[in-house]
Amino acid sequence: MTDPSRLGPPPPFDPELVAALEALVQVMPPAVLPEMIPALRQFMATTAPTDDELRRGGAIDFTERRIAGPEGAPEISLLICRPGGSTGPRPAIYFTHGGGMILGDNRNLIGEMLDWVQELGVVLVSVEYRLAPEHPFPAALEDVYAGLLWTVDHAEELGVDPGRLVVSGPSAGGGLTAALMLLVRDFGGPIPAGQLLVCPMLDDRNDSPSARQMAGVGAWDRTANDTGWTALLGERRGGPDITAYAAPARAEDLSGLPPLFIDVGSAETFRDEVVTYASRVWQAGGAAELHVWPGGFHGFDALAPDAELSKRARAARVSWLRRTLLI
Repeated sequence: MTDPSRLGPPPPFDPELVAALEALVQVMPPAVLPEMIPALRQFMATTAPTDDELRRGGAIDFTERRIAGPEGAPEISLLICRPGGSTGPRPAIYFTHGGGMILGDNRNLIGEMLDWVQELGVVLVSVEYRLAPEHPFPAALEDVYAGLLWTVDHAEELGVDPGRLVVSGPSAGGGLTAALMLLVRDFGGPIPAGQLLVCPMLDDRNDSPSARQMAGVGAWDRTANDTGWTALLGERRGGPDITAYAAPARAEDLSGLPPLFIDVGSAETFRDEVVTYASRVWQAGGAAELHVWPGGFHGFDALAPDAELSKRARAARVSWLRRTLLI
């Protein structure tokens, strides 16, 4: 473990991103506390795209489906978006939203994914899952798993080519997607063509050098991360008995996973756990493409999509998707 006394100051933010970060901290400060969750949920609900915004002037058709949840659990909502007037079978993205395990729904921050529907001609299936602390682990993972099984089982109905399906998610959604891949590898299930993880939330121990270095600055700092993980895991957070299906950084074996695209900003809490995860995939003989975006804060490209760094990050993802989905 790095000696905290030897850590330098936080890396500099990309100058073009600073204004977006300053606007973000007015509504969501770096240190999110449990008592802030209700207000943040209300705020995120106001930012979700409307039906008209989802349609993008007729370029996208969408439906919302409610499917059976895990045994004894509520139904799950799936938002299904496809190019307007298209027929299948088409490549698909199974998407799990972010929000620190405590915020969001299947419409939040999906602008980039809607771009993929238009630009790449893919079908997007965005899954809604139960949030902590009301629904601790494994509720969210069970929902995400049930949604993936349904999507593959109904591929023909959806006009989806199940052999060209990528799973994806940012932040908490990235962590849930990584856990989902460990689950289907270990217990059987549909293995996708690839996994695309954007600044994923992987390690409940919350003690990396970057977590310490970025405390109190940027977006989603160490205190916020503690809030999210504690909501999900309770007093067990950071302890010895946390399974890899709850926190994928805990996995002892990262072999046998689908090809991985994973990225993160250099100026964010998750930097070091992401870099370590990619390195461990390589060490296990797997395929991984890692990008560390210089000066990027957590979620920078979603909040400042027109910044040059954001354009580069999004272009790298599109390039990987084209190669992985044979588009």
